[in-house]
Amino acid sequence: MEEKLSSVAKTLTPSPIQQLSYLAQRCNAVNLAEGFPDFPAPAHIKNAAVSAINSDFNQYRHVQGICEHVACKMKEMHGIAVDPLTDIVICCGQSEAFAATIFAIINQGDEVILFDPSYETYDTCIRLAGGVPVYVGLDPPHWTLNSDKLEKSFTSKTKAVVLNSPHNPTGKIFTMDELEIIAGACRRRDLLAVTDEVYEHITFDNERHVSLASLPEMQLRTVITSSLSKTFSVTGWRVGWAIAPTCIASAIRNIHIKITDSAPAPFQEAALSALTSPPAYFDSLRRDYESKRDCIFDLLVKVGFKMQFKPQGSFFVFAELPESWPLSDVEFVEELIKQAGVVAVPGCGFFHDNSSADFESQRFIRFAFCKSDDTLAIASAKISDLVDAATGNLKLFKMNQ
Repeated sequence: MEEKLSSVAKTLTPSPIQQLSYLAQRCNAVNLAEGFPDFPAPAHIKNAAVSAINSDFNQYRHVQGICEHVACKMKEMHGIAVDPLTDIVICCGQSEAFAATIFAIINQGDEVILFDPSYETYDTCIRLAGGVPVYVGLDPPHWTLNSDKLEKSFTSKTKAVVLNSPHNPTGKIFTMDELEIIAGACRRRDLLAVTDEVYEHITFDNERHVSLASLPEMQLRTVITSSLSKTFSVTGWRVGWAIAPTCIASAIRNIHIKITDSAPAPFQEAALSALTSPPAYFDSLRRDYESKRDCIFDLLVKVGFKMQFKPQGSFFVFAELPESWPLSDVEFVEELIKQAGVVAVPGCGFFHDNSSADFESQRFIRFAFCKSDDTLAIASAKISDLVDAATGNLKLFKMNQ
């Protein structure tokens, strides 16, 4: 039956991140692989969801209040004026918002610029739409954008640029200079930009997220995608949105309705409670995640990883293997599972064959720290048990020499 599959479907494989999460469940291992919290969502929004279900908000539904609140947040955070009636589309999470956006703007053969390393979903959506992903490698250790590399990636077929900041998997926040480089290229070449801003409220060390759409002349050529998932620890609720110029938003809305019709109704109702959370909630969120980041970062430094870049946002650490580990990232993750009962993600899954990256991409491991303090303490103890008392580093780093 394989011959019945589409050409794109034949190239797709199971998500390695989800596969590792399944492995963690089967082995009863500590899951630092997948980016979902293992601690409770805020009580006030769970109560709102329960109330919505009991009030029979259980059918197809569009909750316009979400659009009103998102528009207010955009004005408050970025100074962007958005029409909530025409320019915001509620979708089933950021993933559907991104997919519907790509389906709305990409034709067969259009090229789309992405920054490598890159989250796996973007590539698949672009290829399903008939587009061609083109990767521009960010330069480690600080994952900086090289303007010359970006310029060389453009062709007459380039249609759009995808930007994820704060960035998965590295935790990088693109600097204002880098945003200016991207915006300048979009203006000169009349390109669209599609942003993934799901980590907009999870930033550290007094860094603040700046939306590309807030730069001069960029609002009319940018589609912003985001969601409740990361900010409110409800990755399973699937409530997100796209913010776009009216014409593009209309196309995204039409695609969304044809594919899924509506986001889950009771969770849309609960979103109203989430989006009206006081400023203290977001301050607490940043403090809590900054503490978790410091916990896992300090552990990885102590056991011998090369930690030259401290995440500025998101809830991932992208750790580099030391030279004393001669094998691949995949082999390290396998040994970590076997010997410590801790699951992380090999970095190679975030890099792509046609990237302009000029370094060894199989030297990085992604650890998710969106976990409870108890989970992080257990993971820390399990990893620390593998430390060589003589060197202070993981025994794994010497086992194959």
